[in-house]
Amino acid sequence: MVETTGGGPGDGTAEVLDRPLPDGVRRKVVQIVSDGFGGLTVGELPAQLRQYARFAPNRRAKFAGNAMAAALETDPLFRQRIGEKLREAQPELTGALDSGSPPPAADPLDVAAAAYVLRPTGWVKLVTAAGEEAQRADAERADEESRAELERLRAELDRAREQTRADTERLRTELDAAKKEADSLHRKLRAALSDVKRGEAALRKLQGEIETVRAEGQAQVSAAESESRRLKSRLGEAEAALEATRRAAREGRSVEDMRVRLLLDTVLDAAQGLRRELALPPVSVRPAETVDAVEPGRMTPKDIAARALSENDPAILDQLLELPQAHLVVDGYNVTKTGYPQMPLEKQRLRLLGQLSQLAAQTGAEVTCVFDGAELVAPVLLAPPRGVRVLFSKPGVTADELIRQLVRAEPPGRPVVVASTDREVADGVARAGARPIASAMLLKRLS
Repeated sequence: MVETTGGGPGDGTAEVLDRPLPDGVRRKVVQIVSDGFGGLTVGELPAQLRQYARFAPNRRAKFAGNAMAAALETDPLFRQRIGEKLREAQPELTGALDSGSPPPAADPLDVAAAAYVLRPTGWVKLVTAAGEEAQRADAERADEESRAELERLRAELDRAREQTRADTERLRTELDAAKKEADSLHRKLRAALSDVKRGEAALRKLQGEIETVRAEGQAQVSAAESESRRLKSRLGEAEAALEATRRAAREGRSVEDMRVRLLLDTVLDAAQGLRRELALPPVSVRPAETVDAVEPGRMTPKDIAARALSENDPAILDQLLELPQAHLVVDGYNVTKTGYPQMPLEKQRLRLLGQLSQLAAQTGAEVTCVFDGAELVAPVLLAPPRGVRVLFSKPGVTADELIRQLVRAEPPGRPVVVASTDREVADGVARAGARPIASAMLLKRLS
């Protein structure tokens, strides 16, 4: 169908194609534009096509095909310039189109593409006819290919049938031979199975006899080994009991003697200290002195309370350490992390032990400092300072438990002071008879 929008007679520019350009014609048109593209200057090209001016014809047709087709359709001046290049390249074809009689031997697609570019009178019919001719040619070519493919498939089918018949005959012959061979093998197999069953029966009988003999032997060996282990166990228990009895006797005498002697020294030192502190004259108490009254120059209980020390006063620690045979047990890391936690652990230990050595020299008290050794990857190389005993807890034992063991090891009645802020440690040692003090009090005394 052709529509006209005006124009003089013989002017094909007024004709409009009412259907999409056939693919074959479009490829030819793009190739014509690409070939004529290189003969134009950049200024003669539409703005949207100037970026493809340096492209090779094949790359230009590949990447700028849509843009060139659109410019050819919408830009009459560009179409005219491409038409001029086409006239120069194919004068016979373009001349025949201008005269209205295209060469009959020419390719319909080439004729339609040239007509689409030049737009002579009746170009729409040429394009439409070329498209229909191309479709018919494609249909005929497809039909020819289908017929050829059908013939090929029929030939293959015939060959396959012949091959199948031959294979069937061959397989039938092989099957008959295989059946005969299988029958022979079945007979031989049944005979072999009969022999195997007889051999297996004899083997099971022999294995049963061997197992019986082996079980009897193992039972005898097991009984002998059990009796030997029982006798060795009783011998080991007897030896262990004897050694434990001897060790308990030795350690019992040694530990009890040490505890009694230490308690006796404590009582004697306390008695001597009390005698020095009281310095009482050797007079007997009179009955009148037992009556409660206020005498001239005597302090009242209120005055005595006013002179009492605060519970955080370091002077209390000095008074405790002045007791006879006093023993100060320090929770090492609890004290150092209270006083100077920012320092490395090694420097914390050295600083605390140096201060405790000075305190031991000033008071004469026994000083033991306990550190937690659970996180140590290797033994600590440390020379304890004079007057201070340094202990690390064993793996699986905390420093708190080691402190409680030290307190329980002391005889009842000896003054034991434990420096720790840990409430659980303080309560535990208090129940065992020791006097707990805060780490802050010890730090004040040391500073």
